[in-house]
Amino acid sequence: MSQKKFVDVHETPSLARLLPLSIQHLFAMFGATVLVPILTGLDPATALFSSGLGTLIFLAITKGKIPNYLGSSFAFIGPIITVSAAYGVGTALLGCFLSGLVYIIVAAIVKKAGVTWLDRVLPPVVIASVIVVIGLSLAGVAVDMATKVTVEGKSEISLASIELSLVTMVVTVLAAVMLRGFFALIPILIGIATGYVYTLLRHPELIDLKKVADAPWIIGLGDMFTQHFKVNEVAAAISSPSAWVAALIIAPVAFVTLAEHLGHLLVTSKVMDRDLMKDPGLHRSLLGDGIATALAGLIGGPPATTYGENIGVLAITRVFSRAVIGLAAVMAILFAFVGKISALLMTIPVPVLGGVSIILFGIIAAQGLRMYVENKVDFSNKRNMIIAAAILVTGIGGYKISFAGVTFWQSFLTNLTIDNIAFSTFLGILLHVVLPGKESAMGEAHKEQKQIA
Repeated sequence: MSQKKFVDVHETPSLARLLPLSIQHLFAMFGATVLVPILTGLDPATALFSSGLGTLIFLAITKGKIPNYLGSSFAFIGPIITVSAAYGVGTALLGCFLSGLVYIIVAAIVKKAGVTWLDRVLPPVVIASVIVVIGLSLAGVAVDMATKVTVEGKSEISLASIELSLVTMVVTVLAAVMLRGFFALIPILIGIATGYVYTLLRHPELIDLKKVADAPWIIGLGDMFTQHFKVNEVAAAISSPSAWVAALIIAPVAFVTLAEHLGHLLVTSKVMDRDLMKDPGLHRSLLGDGIATALAGLIGGPPATTYGENIGVLAITRVFSRAVIGLAAVMAILFAFVGKISALLMTIPVPVLGGVSIILFGIIAAQGLRMYVENKVDFSNKRNMIIAAAILVTGIGGYKISFAGVTFWQSFLTNLTIDNIAFSTFLGILLHVVLPGKESAMGEAHKEQKQIA
């Protein structure tokens, strides 16, 4: 691999190549990055801004040696929706900020203790099961978005919604499977655009373009703080002790995205044919991701995560230039200040989003299944079967712990609810730590690697 031609991290392509290469990365991350805030009720412009800023911070902390783009994390969709509904968006964003602190704390521990302990706490059978939970626990949300409409406060099946979501889903699938080259990298964007145009042709009453016409072309920095950023809401949550307790529902999700971060770093290392875990080091990549997530939470953006879509772009183009990633980040920040783009994104019909969400959430679950296969997790082993079963059923089934109505706990926890994803993650870790035979949780692939070594 190292003998093939490539553009290394410290090299800058000519302007004629730099621009399209950066736009390609922008398009690769755009659909998913703006979809998360739309689904969670956050602001797309803020998400674009925090995405670009977080990527620049990540590049700086990793010394420009890891050309990863940071976009919105799907792992936090369920928790953000749940906490926002129960306690307000400020509390949910405080939880996102705390999840960034979890990253920073783990980064400090990794720098001191190395990475071996993470493998012991989060073996493949636990990580893969939790990833499946993240995808399938949102399946009901995606189907409701795709098939229903709210009429006078009641959710009802709508043939128009089904029509729009099916068209969007089919186009997204065909784009992902049939297209090649640049267009194969943006199936989500193609699906949403097609669904939007189809809605304009078949059901134009579902799209209010007046909001786009009324929106300003350029959003000033002052307006960005007052109309798009959620600084005031977060500040109010920070000053409330009960909000801090409720925010702890979201913070543990960071342990799930830690596994995703590790996987992406290993894949990037393989693509670049170098050990990024050592140089610049896992502690630096975790620190960069953590600071990006914490800052996003403070201003109202969703937590950040390294994007597999953009790693795929690296693998295809063999262009690892940090200048390319950096320019894509700058473009994302500039897009955030174009008011009409933000308003246009907010007019996307819910069924269209439901159509792509079915694919996206399913892909997340499929990634967990893929991890089972790649690590050769042995499910004839009772230990692995029990751990996976406990995680899957509690997570997908919506097993939550709520202290609401319990007088003793209410005085301390103010209606605290432990989210199903957080609960299933902790349950999986606890079972792995307590049950004997830990080696089996690592998978047969781990044993084979040890034998070779």
